[in-house]
Amino acid sequence: MRQNTYQIPNALQQRITSEQAFHYRIVPVADTGTEIKFKTDSDALDQLLSELQIVLDTSVTLEQCRKEELQKYLTANYRQQTNNSEQQLHYTADFLEKILVNAKNIGSSDIHFEPYEKRCRIRFRLDGKLLEQFNIPLEEYPTIINKIKIKANLDISEKRLPQDGRITSNTQGNEFDIRVSSLPTLHGEKLVLRLLNKDTGAIDLERMGFTRKELARYKEGIRKPNGIVLISGPTGSGKTTTLYATLKLLNSGETNILTIEDPIEYTLEGVNQVQLKESIGLDFASSLRTFLRQDPDIIMVGEIRDVKTANMAIRAALTGHLVLSTIHTNSAWATISRLIDMGVPSFLIASTLNMSVAQRLVRKLCDHCKEKQVLDLTLFPENFVPPKDLTHYHAAIGCNHCHHTGYDGRKAIYEILPITKNLSNSIKNNILEIDNYLKENQIDTLKQNAINLIREGTTSITEVYPLLTE
Repeated sequence: MRQNTYQIPNALQQRITSEQAFHYRIVPVADTGTEIKFKTDSDALDQLLSELQIVLDTSVTLEQCRKEELQKYLTANYRQQTNNSEQQLHYTADFLEKILVNAKNIGSSDIHFEPYEKRCRIRFRLDGKLLEQFNIPLEEYPTIINKIKIKANLDISEKRLPQDGRITSNTQGNEFDIRVSSLPTLHGEKLVLRLLNKDTGAIDLERMGFTRKELARYKEGIRKPNGIVLISGPTGSGKTTTLYATLKLLNSGETNILTIEDPIEYTLEGVNQVQLKESIGLDFASSLRTFLRQDPDIIMVGEIRDVKTANMAIRAALTGHLVLSTIHTNSAWATISRLIDMGVPSFLIASTLNMSVAQRLVRKLCDHCKEKQVLDLTLFPENFVPPKDLTHYHAAIGCNHCHHTGYDGRKAIYEILPITKNLSNSIKNNILEIDNYLKENQIDTLKQNAINLIREGTTSITEVYPLLTE
C-alpha cells in the first residue's frame, strides 16, 4: 500500500543511490528485469540516456516530467547527503558523544549498530520508524563496538552470547541513561542503545492524546483507592509512558508508591522504583509479594506476563491497593479474555478491574509538507467502509523539516473502558460480546479515534491502516 502518489516501492528505490537520484535528477518508476524506466526533468535526454546506461550497466528508458513533479518524487523517496543519511562515521575519542547528541537533537529513542558483509551502518529510531544516519568503515566497527561495551561494563571477549548493560553519560549538559543490548549476528555483534529519559517534564496526562471525555473517564478510574487499571497494546505503543504520566499525577507526600519495572525508563522523584532482575529471582510476582509488606498505597507492575503475576496483582487489589499495569492485547475488552485465558477466575476479574484501556501510537503528519487529497477508497482495507462525511485525507510527502519521512512527532490514541456494574455482570457470566454496550455508552474504539485523526488531517490513512482492519 502506498504512502502517497509519489512513493515508489523499496525494490525500485534501491536500484539507484540517493546521490545518483539527485545528481542525475532521476527517479525509477518501473523495472522489467531487463530495463529500468526513469522519470526525469532533464532537457538533455539523449546525453543522460547514454550516461545512465554506462553507469548502471543496464538498458534504460526515460520519461520527461515537470520539475515540480520530479521534486516530489525525489523528496518522497530519497534523502540528500546533507541530511547525514550516507555520512561516514570514523572512530574518534568523542564518537559516542556525537552520536548521542545527534540522536537527542532529532528525538530518537533507539540507536542501532548493525554489521553486514560489506558495510556497517547506524540507524536511529525516529517516531517509531528506523532511519539510516551513518555508515561505519568495516575495519573500524569492532573498535567502536568494544568501546561501547567497555562503557556498558560488558565482557568484550564474549562475542558468542547476548549481553545487556547500562551506560550513564553526561554529554554537553544532556544526561543520558542508556540501556545497551548486544546480539551476535552472522557478520559481527549488533548493538542497540535504548535512550532512557530522566526528564519527566514533558510527561503529562493532559498532553498524551486523550479526548476531553476520555481524560475525565480515565482520571475517575485512577482516583479509586483500590482495584486494577490495565493498559493494553503491542510493544512500543506508549503504555509505559501513560503509566508514568499517571504516577506523576497520583504522586504526593501522602502516598506510598512502589513500582517494579524492566527497565526503569524514567526517574520519578518520590516514587520507589525497583529494577527487575530475573537472574537472581527478582521477578514481577516475587516483588509484588514483598511490596504488600511495604505498606503501599499504589503499586505499578511493568507488565502482567503470567498467571502468577496476575493473581498477585488481584490479591493486592483485593487487600485495598490501587494496582496499575500493562498487558499485551488488541483492545480494551480483549484484556478480559486474556486474563481468563491465563487462568484467572472471571469473578475475581469482575470484582477487581476498575478500567481497561487500549492504546496505540500513531505518527503525526508534518504540518510543513502534508498534502490534502481527494479520498481514494483503494487506500482502505478491502471490507472497510469509510464514513460518508470523510471526503478528503492528507498524505505524507516529506521535507527537510521532517527528515523526509512525512511525519513529525507521535500521538497516542485510546480506547477507555470503565468496568461498570453491567460489564462486571457480563464478565462474571462470560458474556464477551459488548459492541452494543460500546455504542450505547458512546465509548470510542481505537478504530473510531483513528478515523477522527484522518478527518482532522492529523495522520494519514497508511499510518492507521492496521487499526482499520481490526
